[in-house]
Amino acid sequence: MNQHVSRPVKPERPQQKSERVAEGVRLTDVQPLADVPALWRIGAVVATQIMGVLALIAALYFGRSILLPVVAGIIVGITLSPAVKHGARFGLPHALSALVVVMLAVCIIGAVLTFFAAPLTEWIGRAPEIGRAVREKLHAFDYPLSVLHDIKGAMTPAAASGPTVAVEQNPAELVGAALVVITPAVSQFVVFVATLIFFLATSNTLRQKIVVAFVTRDGRLRMLRIWNDIEQNLVSYVAMVTMINVGLGVVTATMLYLIGFPNPVTFGLLTAVLNYIPYLGPAIVALVLFGVGVVAMPSLLQAVLAPALFVAIATVEGHFITPSIVGRRLTLSPFLVFLALAFWTWLWGPVGAFLAVPLVIVSYVVFGHLWPEEESTLPG
Repeated sequence: MNQHVSRPVKPERPQQKSERVAEGVRLTDVQPLADVPALWRIGAVVATQIMGVLALIAALYFGRSILLPVVAGIIVGITLSPAVKHGARFGLPHALSALVVVMLAVCIIGAVLTFFAAPLTEWIGRAPEIGRAVREKLHAFDYPLSVLHDIKGAMTPAAASGPTVAVEQNPAELVGAALVVITPAVSQFVVFVATLIFFLATSNTLRQKIVVAFVTRDGRLRMLRIWNDIEQNLVSYVAMVTMINVGLGVVTATMLYLIGFPNPVTFGLLTAVLNYIPYLGPAIVALVLFGVGVVAMPSLLQAVLAPALFVAIATVEGHFITPSIVGRRLTLSPFLVFLALAFWTWLWGPVGAFLAVPLVIVSYVVFGHLWPEEESTLPG
C-alpha cells in the first residue's frame, strides 16, 4: 500500500504576495476631480441657502417686538374670519362686524383673566401660611437636600467672610423696572388688536389684491386655493381643538371635585387654556396641580394623586382622542410639532408656543401647494 505524505505548504512571504498583487494593478498619476465647477456651484447654492435661513431667523428674533403681534393678529384673524362673514350676511359692514368680533374676543380674554385673578390674589395673600405648609409637607426631603448642600459646600470653597452691607431698594427703581416689563407688553397688545381689526375688516379686499397680483391664470388659481385652504384648515383645527380642550377641562374639573381638590373649576379652565400648547401646556398644569396639592392636601401622597390622574387623562386625550379626530382632516407629524414648539418658544416665548401649531399648518398648506407630493407605491 502506497502512503502519500502531504508536505507542509510554506507560507508566502509578504514580498511575494505584494509582487503578485502588483501584477494586476496599474498605477497611474493622481488625476484632478471631474466637474469641479459643478461642485463649486452646488456648494455656493447650499451656502447661500444656509445664509438666507440664518438671516431669516435673525430677522424674526430681532424683529419680534413688531412681528410677534402682527403675525398673531393675522393668525387669529384668519380663525375669526368666518364670524365676520357671518355678520356680513346680516347686512353689517365688514368694518363694523370686525370691530364687534374683536370686542367680543377682548371681553372673553378679560373675563378669563378676571376669573383667574381672584384665586391668584387669595393665594398671594396666604403666602406665609403656604410657606409653612410646604415646609411641613416637604420635611421628608430635608436629609437629601442637606446632603446635597454639604456636597456643594465641600466642592465650592466658602467665600471670605466680611462685613455685610444692607442695600436699600429705591421705590422709583422698582416702578421703573415694572414699567420696562409692562410697557412693551401693552404696546404689543395694542399692535395685535389693531392688526386684528384691520385684517378682519379688509381680508376680502386683501385676498382679491393678492390673487390679482399674479399674472397667469394658474398662478391666481393656486394663490386662491392656498388662501382658502389655509383658512379652512386653521378654522377647522381651532374649532376641533377648542371642543376637545373644553371637554378635557370639564373632565379635569370633575376629577378634581371628586377627590376634594380646591377650586376645581379654576383648574379646569386653566387646563382648557393651556392645552392649546402641545406637550408644554399639560406639563405646566401637572406641575401647578402638584404645587397646589402640596399646600392644600393633608399628605404628600394625596398631593400626588391629582397630577397623576391628570397625566393619565391627558395621555388618553393626546394619544387617542385628538389624533383620531384631528387626523381625519389634517395629519401632522408629532416630531414636527415638537420641533416647531421648541423653535417658536425659543424665538418668541410663550406666545410663540401658542402660535407654533397654526404656523406649522400654514407652512404645511403652502408647501403642499407649491411642491405637491407625487403619489407613489412602494414595491411589494
